[in-house]
Amino acid sequence: MGLPSVIVLPLLIVVAAGVYYIYNEILHFMSKSLVRNKVVVITDAVSGVGTECARLFHKGGARLILCGTGWDKLESLYDSLTTDADPRETFAPKLVILDFSDMDSMEDVIAEVVDCYGCVDVLICNSSMKLKAPVQSISLEQDRNIMDVNYFGPSTLAKGVLPMMISRRSGHIVLVNSIQGRLAVPFRSSYAASKHAAQAFFDCLRAEVEEYGIIVSTISHTFINASELPPVEEPVPKPNPVAEFIARQLTHGVRPSVLANEIMQTVNRKRKEVLLVHPIPRVALHLRSLFPPFLFAVLAAGVKDSVLAEQMQ
Repeated sequence: MGLPSVIVLPLLIVVAAGVYYIYNEILHFMSKSLVRNKVVVITDAVSGVGTECARLFHKGGARLILCGTGWDKLESLYDSLTTDADPRETFAPKLVILDFSDMDSMEDVIAEVVDCYGCVDVLICNSSMKLKAPVQSISLEQDRNIMDVNYFGPSTLAKGVLPMMISRRSGHIVLVNSIQGRLAVPFRSSYAASKHAAQAFFDCLRAEVEEYGIIVSTISHTFINASELPPVEEPVPKPNPVAEFIARQLTHGVRPSVLANEIMQTVNRKRKEVLLVHPIPRVALHLRSLFPPFLFAVLAAGVKDSVLAEQMQ
């Protein structure tokens, strides 16, 4: 006797949910074993995303090289990772001072990173510097600083570890970039330019090193939302409805833990490109390619509304 048709669909949903749950559990288990004993470098381990990455990879048994601009935060992270950790399952992280704004130190930094374990299996470039300002108010020094941190630093470090990856014919370089490396928005000129430069560099690098078995991944994410609660803002004049809707979508952001998990999955599954954004930025990317005049008009309308709002305050 067959099952009544009325319960077939709910039954299929339950079975599919069960299969999906088991699949995710298997992936979670494999994510730990796949990074075990791997030498993983995190360029900004003391940021929100970097700290979450450090915890994930440390639990997975990776040999971590944690980088940051100051000892205090690095040592605090070291203590939080090693306290109550099982030395049979995890490795005590190595700490390296890394400041991309000081490009003269990069040669020594690369040598120190390589000396930690003699090789690098995974390089995660997640350092970033943000800048929001009108074009005419940004100095040349600010332009250079943001290019150092967001472009010259990661590209120089990647070049530094590349020879050993080529000689071993293995390795994985991950650029944690921004959606603004693919889509520029007003008042982010220097930031978007640096992210576009980094995106282009690592896209070129991906093709050049594929023959050596080296994986290059780029993760383009939206705004990182590290706050617990959204800030309370004072009322402002109502902006253009389309621009307001886009701004609301763009400010939802992605949680550091979600982005860190995506980085882990990118390393495990060897994904070459990941887009971690809400639907509106995805649509904007397509508009940029298919109907650029419409996107330009929307962005320009948003700028006019913001200028008018400032004048009325």
